[in-house]
Amino acid sequence: MNVAVTDRRPDTANETQLGIVDCDVHPYVKTPADLDPFLSARWRKHRQETGVRSRSPFLAAPNYPRMSPYNGMRIDSYPKDGMHPGSDLALMQQQLLDLFNVSYGLMMPLLGRGSDERNVEFGAALASAANDWEAEVWCDNEPRLRAGVQIPLEYTEAAIKEIEKRAGDRRFTHVMIPPRGLEPLGRRRYWPILQACAANGLSIALHLGGTSGHPSTGGGWPSFYHEEHPSYPQSKEALVTSLVIEGVFEHIPGLRVALVEGGFAWLPSLAWRLDKHYLRMRDEVPHLKQLPSEYIRSNVWVTTQPIEEPERPDDLLATCEWIGWDRIMFSTDYPHWDQDDPRYAFKVPLPEKEKRMVFRENALAFYGLG
Repeated sequence: MNVAVTDRRPDTANETQLGIVDCDVHPYVKTPADLDPFLSARWRKHRQETGVRSRSPFLAAPNYPRMSPYNGMRIDSYPKDGMHPGSDLALMQQQLLDLFNVSYGLMMPLLGRGSDERNVEFGAALASAANDWEAEVWCDNEPRLRAGVQIPLEYTEAAIKEIEKRAGDRRFTHVMIPPRGLEPLGRRRYWPILQACAANGLSIALHLGGTSGHPSTGGGWPSFYHEEHPSYPQSKEALVTSLVIEGVFEHIPGLRVALVEGGFAWLPSLAWRLDKHYLRMRDEVPHLKQLPSEYIRSNVWVTTQPIEEPERPDDLLATCEWIGWDRIMFSTDYPHWDQDDPRYAFKVPLPEKEKRMVFRENALAFYGLG
């Protein structure tokens, strides 16, 4: 009777002594008016009188996560002033940065700005305002935090302009693109934006989310949040497949992509399937010079949350070995209800070298920190 693996408890006491890098931290505005100081008079008036027009058909439902209690947040993450969790820097410092000795927190604002707005000019204004808000309200007051560049994905010229504007500003380390867009991200119409990211030394964070107007699952709109939450890896699989098969990584070999908040145990099986079909269908994609798995290994990184928890915890180590220990980065997803605690996220002890890589060194290298 083999019970030793499942009964084992990981020795995680030293994780918080590493000075970890958290690759998924969510700051929020207290109210939408927080962006007004960074908007022109025209767009302030537009926000107040017309408001946003999301591509989602369910305008009254929260974009992320959908239909969940407490707006998907930890109950104890609500500030004393009653505002949105993640909007209080002091509480974030107490509950995350200080508690877990976070050296750097990579911010992933989920404001529904830029790419989700039907009015692309207003979307561009919102994206730029959100970037100014991240830099001035958060980074300037907490040097451990780093900002993500918000862009209007469907407005190419404005997106490139915003990327170039933030390039060289050390407060910004990545460009945020939602996985659920109007079209698969590998389409050639998005290549100029992806090229601008690579040319300006900015990695891409493909964080869960986006309101394209398409159903959130491949089988249509789900009835329950319980259906939606396990479907997140589907959007990641579609993204990886599109980027690889369309030839993005062959055309832009310097592009670095992080898959944020989609788990990672599904990646080996996807790579196996892509390789299998490439060997049978390679005449259709002569632009690919390598196996799909080789592009994945050279250009794609993953973050841990929501980390898979197999019945045999050691199976997770085998998965990590296939992906490559140098391609896995730790994330908490603070302040969401399913946030991972670095002390308990891995249900099996990690070798010391690999532990340093996952909790710190990989992210330092990927985001050019330190």
